[in-house]
Amino acid sequence: METKDMMMTSMSTMDKGENGGEKCKEREEVEGQEEEAQQENGRLVLADGLGDRGPKSLTSGSGPQVSNGYTTATPQSPREGSAPGTAAGAASGPTGGTGLTGPLGGLRTLVVQQTSLERPRETWSKKMDFLLSVIGYAVDLGNVWRFPYICYQNGGGAFLLPYLLMAVFGGVPLFYMELALGQFHRSGCISIWKHICPIFKGIGFAICIIALYIAFYYNTIMAWALYYLLSSFRPTLPWTTCTNSWNTANCNRYLSSDHNVSWSNSSTSPAEEFYTRHVLQVHLSPGLHQLGSISWQLALCLLFIFTIVYFSIWKGVKTSGKVVWVTATFPYLVLLVLLIRGATLPGAWRGVVFYLKPDWEKLLSTTVWIDAAAQIFFSLGPGFGVLLAFASYNPFHNNCYKDALVTSSVNCLTSFLSGFVIFTVLGYMAEMRKQNVDDVAKDAGPSLLFIIYAEAIANMPAATFFAIIFFLMIIMLGLDSTFAGLEGVITAMLDEFPHVLAKRREWFVLGLVCVCYLGALSTLTYGGAFVVKLFEEYATGPAVITVVLLEVIAVSWFYGTNRFCNDVQVMLGFYPGVFWRVCWVAICPCFLLFIIISFLAFPPEVKLFHYHYPSWTTVLGYCIGVSSFICVPAYMVFHLLNAKGPFKQRLLKSITPQPSNDNHRDLFVTNAI
Repeated sequence: METKDMMMTSMSTMDKGENGGEKCKEREEVEGQEEEAQQENGRLVLADGLGDRGPKSLTSGSGPQVSNGYTTATPQSPREGSAPGTAAGAASGPTGGTGLTGPLGGLRTLVVQQTSLERPRETWSKKMDFLLSVIGYAVDLGNVWRFPYICYQNGGGAFLLPYLLMAVFGGVPLFYMELALGQFHRSGCISIWKHICPIFKGIGFAICIIALYIAFYYNTIMAWALYYLLSSFRPTLPWTTCTNSWNTANCNRYLSSDHNVSWSNSSTSPAEEFYTRHVLQVHLSPGLHQLGSISWQLALCLLFIFTIVYFSIWKGVKTSGKVVWVTATFPYLVLLVLLIRGATLPGAWRGVVFYLKPDWEKLLSTTVWIDAAAQIFFSLGPGFGVLLAFASYNPFHNNCYKDALVTSSVNCLTSFLSGFVIFTVLGYMAEMRKQNVDDVAKDAGPSLLFIIYAEAIANMPAATFFAIIFFLMIIMLGLDSTFAGLEGVITAMLDEFPHVLAKRREWFVLGLVCVCYLGALSTLTYGGAFVVKLFEEYATGPAVITVVLLEVIAVSWFYGTNRFCNDVQVMLGFYPGVFWRVCWVAICPCFLLFIIISFLAFPPEVKLFHYHYPSWTTVLGYCIGVSSFICVPAYMVFHLLNAKGPFKQRLLKSITPQPSNDNHRDLFVTNAI
């Protein structure tokens, strides 16, 4: 942000009969008094708690503004009020000077505020708007399906220990760091890097591309939930019978009243066939090589989802901050209702015991620790640009340290609560089918919600009511994360190109939503579920973890932990403790490196239903992942080639942060005249 230096100079009015030497002497005295006044003002600014950063802004501003709030970009006209004894009259006095004198010819004081010529940055209407937005972003569909599945896959309660350790030493420090960075520099994920380490600016562009990939497939899951929601407005839920056109001979209507029906490994439930053969229609696609046509029903559902998204974020955090009061709180009400209902089901205790009983031998498996690290990372969500964007709209002295602890704790507790909600139902299903709990769920991910939980709901009294509130909860959990993900991109682009996009936010958001919808069309085909799985495994995971690793290295090693901690002290009034500094410098990079190496050493076996992904899809997945990460080295080369001077000078300049404009502070300059 360009600023203009402003310095007010003045001279006392003198008699016409004085000689030139006397004039020079008096002029020097007045200038000396002005300098003393400016120095005194610098000390006053420091006393207000701005630390060592206060005085440097006295020489850089964006244009003067007098204390009544009106901007004075040019000197005031001498003709404004020529009455003797007034400021304007003194300026138009016999000497033609520019100084201001009082009625008795003495010195007067004018308070001037350094402000930006650009519009002030938008802020949250209330503190709770910010907290609910962050909680809504962090608490998403992964808390409901990914955490319970990974938990029972890794031995139930034994998984909680590595999960908490990874949260304390990896997830929460990264969460805190991003909130502090965004709040201090008040910038999105692209423009913030000029204040940290300019050569790493490609990280911001990589984050935006990753966010687009997520929008391509994540909202499709909400479209599935919307289809379920619309199908729930009937007395008999369509996934409770085997007499529909999409059902096969293997369909078994296995409800609590059907004691004569035996369940075999080849049996399929009505809920499974409704999901796979009616909603997804994956039986019409042989695989990724032949996706088939687009399902017009899902296309309309996704269009409705994106329409809600657009009108929730098109005006900025002022509107999205109000929407999250519903979308972030309603899921907790539903989870509580489902927990109470699930606890009363027969066999629920089996699921709870499996959930809480630890299998300590599992802790010797590397897979458990890898899954714990990946789960807490993707649950809290650092590295997606969202926390930077949300925190940039906070007041400068907001206690983001407390916010980080509160929101991350709520996120982890929600995952723990969701485990009870899911496991009570898994125990119930195992009791019905006379199977073990770990044999109930055939597939992970969305299948846990759209098959297992949907079937359990069908067995409950008032099944229609529970189906409606459950799928409405799924939609709201997804909407919060979509709001946040797109807001991260919007904030980044508006901060990077303010002169082009600042006044065209609504049109830019419309274009962004349209791009996301068009990019999601491949996930609406008959083989769209295969595309969703491919994006989920390769397009986002490895790329975003690598990006966050570079982000931590850039902040801790290049920008410097001491400098970052000084920024936090200026902002919050206290210096981060040894634990946080050690985490940022050493533990967090090792935490992220551990996830990356484990992913490369043990690549996941991608499978969905009965379809095993061929080897060429692995190459395709890695290409999609690299397509976003390539922005980082590409920008480094671009930055070095466009810099001037010898290579050593270019390299030094590329890792030297540019001073902030300090547009988050209100500095008052008192000039004596």
